[in-house]
Amino acid sequence: MQLDKMVNYHKALADPTRMRILLLLSRGEMHGQALAKKLNLSQPTVTHHASKLREAGLIKERRDKNTVYFTLNPELIRQHAEATVRFIFEKGEGEEETSELNETLEASVLRNFFSKDGKLRQIPAQYKKKLIVLQMLAEKLEPGRMYPERELNEWIKQYHEDFATIRRELIMHQFMYREREMYELNPREMWTRWDQVH
Repeated sequence: MQLDKMVNYHKALADPTRMRILLLLSRGEMHGQALAKKLNLSQPTVTHHASKLREAGLIKERRDKNTVYFTLNPELIRQHAEATVRFIFEKGEGEEETSELNETLEASVLRNFFSKDGKLRQIPAQYKKKLIVLQMLAEKLEPGRMYPERELNEWIKQYHEDFATIRRELIMHQFMYREREMYELNPREMWTRWDQVH
């Protein structure tokens, strides 16, 4: 997660009134007037704080005629909290740089090795780049579907002529599993992670 997003999240939380709004909304949806009454604040003050929380993605709002209702966005709150803990205790600043470098590398590989019509110009020689290409292809296959070898060959051919090499690489790097000429995608957790290759 990008550092500036994390900082914006903490800025939005850095106010007692906003924390109280989040606490009230943890019990369920509420409209602005109800929040103002519970917090003993004016409606414009509540609107100001709610807009800060909404900008940071911590709450959602919906309109019903002239009334605005607010709800928590719990997934995002948890995501940011977990990312903060990971950032401080597990990886530190290096993670931020690594993740940005990885995004840049992935984009450049897809740009350099795939033509505009989606065909693979060549199979990369460099291991990391080859894994990015294999992952991109694997992501286009249907999970849970069994592919007969001939069908998989035809599918690969639409991207590159050397279907035998690509098919073999997909198996070698745990993207796919083969049993008696039938191929199936492995769960994503088993795939060889290019972003963990040094």
